[in-house]
Amino acid sequence: MARRFLYPVDTDQFAHIRETGKVYVDKTDMVFDLVCTYQYVFLSRPRRFGKSLLCNTFKAYFQGCKELFEGLKIMDLEKDWKTYPVLHFIMSGLKNVTVPEAKSKLEGFIRDYEQIYGYETKDSTPGARFRTLIQRAHRQTGEKVVIILDEYDAPIMRLLHESEQRDEMRKMLREFYQVLKDEGNHLRFVFITGVAKFSQLSIFSELNNLMNISMSPKFSGICGITQNELETFLRPCVEEFAEAYGCSIDKAYVLLKEQYDGYHFCDKSQDVYSPFTLMRALDTKVAGNYWFESGTTTALVEQLQYYPKFNALDYDGVEVDENQFNIPIEGAQTPIPLLYQSGYLSIDSYDRDMHSYWLHFPNKEVRLGMVEGLAPMLIRSDETDEYALIRAMARGVLHSDISESLTQLRAYIAGIPYDIITKEEWENKKSRESFFKMLFYIVFSLLNGKVYCEHKGVLGRADVVIQTAKDVFVLELKMDSTVENALQQIDDKAYAIAWSANGRRVTKCGVVISSDARNITHWRLVDAECKVLEDKDFSKTN
Repeated sequence: MARRFLYPVDTDQFAHIRETGKVYVDKTDMVFDLVCTYQYVFLSRPRRFGKSLLCNTFKAYFQGCKELFEGLKIMDLEKDWKTYPVLHFIMSGLKNVTVPEAKSKLEGFIRDYEQIYGYETKDSTPGARFRTLIQRAHRQTGEKVVIILDEYDAPIMRLLHESEQRDEMRKMLREFYQVLKDEGNHLRFVFITGVAKFSQLSIFSELNNLMNISMSPKFSGICGITQNELETFLRPCVEEFAEAYGCSIDKAYVLLKEQYDGYHFCDKSQDVYSPFTLMRALDTKVAGNYWFESGTTTALVEQLQYYPKFNALDYDGVEVDENQFNIPIEGAQTPIPLLYQSGYLSIDSYDRDMHSYWLHFPNKEVRLGMVEGLAPMLIRSDETDEYALIRAMARGVLHSDISESLTQLRAYIAGIPYDIITKEEWENKKSRESFFKMLFYIVFSLLNGKVYCEHKGVLGRADVVIQTAKDVFVLELKMDSTVENALQQIDDKAYAIAWSANGRRVTKCGVVISSDARNITHWRLVDAECKVLEDKDFSKTN
């Protein structure tokens, strides 16, 4: 099949995309709205979510590149195209370096613009040079200056828990960012992007007129691909994907939604797809897991290890007060702000009465990426052994034999080193139970099936729900208890009822874990009518 569309999977340059005819989803009406309404704008979105493309769109607009916008919405809105001096700083170039190296690179960014607008030899710091640069650009061109700061937080993200370097970096950046407030009379528009909110970088504490559109319903779709855009403008692309993938168009939409949708950035947010991964899927015609190819999970897991007793299950389905979204990331006592702002959690629903949000992993791609990132924390084994376990368990699940999967898991757990969980944690029943729930979640998720862990129902949450083409297995884990209690909870909380109408066989699984044995010691499987299908009791042999 001949290729009909070119996708921007290798570039975030607006000019290149437009000049080469690559697919561009038009956001220029929102660009025009922002530049006509505000002077200072901040937008937080996860990595690889189109922030840099948006920055480059603003840059082209303010540079007066009218020809690049032919055929776009902004052409019906803008009547007076003007050229402004634009200072565009890509701050991701300052990450993973020492403070002196970051300062040197920042001075290099400034020097490039000083070649155009001149410099003062008396200026010795990045902030002083930045201030003079803005004033000179305004004076020489007669137009106020546009500032674009892409990934303003990148230099400090990796230093969250390295207090000495973090404070040095923060001091250097504050002196630079402070200029944005002081030189407001010389500025036409300031656009700042990032992932996280840091209160002590002066941007939020000093710029009291900064418009944060990160949780604005009006601008919820300014980055990413909305459901409406996928169903209208991108429909021919989905049709091409479906043809190559060998499925119906309706099936293609379901597949793409499960894999890449699920991002909601506020109450009444539009459904938003991850743009980088969606475009990669449309380009390759494979619904793969692309978001984590850059190692973002590794960086996240490094940060998560600083939060005591972290358990992914505690946050997939967590309820948080709305003010937690405004907690600066460096002052948070839990990883929730980091997980939300990084895109690993997204808003599932909003409770107006309680002023609280429910958060979940947004989609299958993120869930699997998180699981694979966390797996080394629990699965300390040779990679060959790990995949052998996953294959064996997968065969059991796919052949409707959950007992075989539990047998394989039980054998694997027996080989887990005792030091993987501390003595203090093991003595706490809740910690023990959380450890095993997380282990179940990770192992079953690695089967690459559709796995729901701590699935939220009307009356509570099932520990693990595994769904295949033919079966639904509802598992309830109990620590130092009985299978009767586990199965009774499944019935009392109606965990299985939600799955009874989807045409699959429903099997309820009561699983008991013993603290003394440090393993699964009993499971019982019953069908939807409570008929016992299998009962395996190892407690008398442990």
